[in-house]
Amino acid sequence: MGRPGLNRSAVIAAAADLTDELGFDAVTVSVLARHLGVRSPTLYSHISGATDLRTAVTAYVLDELADITSTAMAVREGRDLLFAYADAIRDFARRSPGRYDATTRQRIPPAPDANPAPPSVDDAITAGRRNADLALTVVRSYGIAETSETYAVRLMSSLIHGYVTLEVAGSFAHSDPPSEVTWPEALGELDRTLGWMALGRGD
Repeated sequence: MGRPGLNRSAVIAAAADLTDELGFDAVTVSVLARHLGVRSPTLYSHISGATDLRTAVTAYVLDELADITSTAMAVREGRDLLFAYADAIRDFARRSPGRYDATTRQRIPPAPDANPAPPSVDDAITAGRRNADLALTVVRSYGIAETSETYAVRLMSSLIHGYVTLEVAGSFAHSDPPSEVTWPEALGELDRTLGWMALGRGD
């Protein structure tokens, strides 16, 4: 017997919550069905399959991250904007490691030649672009030349997401100084690098 009020939105939200509890890879259709107290076939009236589920969760959490990050970035610029952006991502990852994992590892599948892609694919692409635009907003606040924007975004993203991923995994837990100390120092170096790029790189 299905749960009353179960719909696609509720299924995806429950899967996102379960991702934080079990990990992104562990959330399958059968695992989610047991968690919701329904049989797996019941879920197929709301999702088309495992790929749709994973992609929909990715879209859901990417939108959550974009909402949180854009709120943190409001009415800020330059160094303050960079720190607000990075801190929002780090806080999200430490609070919701499963969700964060979904934002960094899930590949959006191409649409099969013979069948239209599930709506989750377009949703994930749109949500991904929201996050990419926020990163670009940070870079552009430094006045970096347009020809160097892509490089600057990749450099910034590599530092922020690399640091956060290692920190969440516990890689910094057994060495001094604590990651809390080196995080603002790393962002300070990134701030100086972006400032340097704005002065000369790409001219």
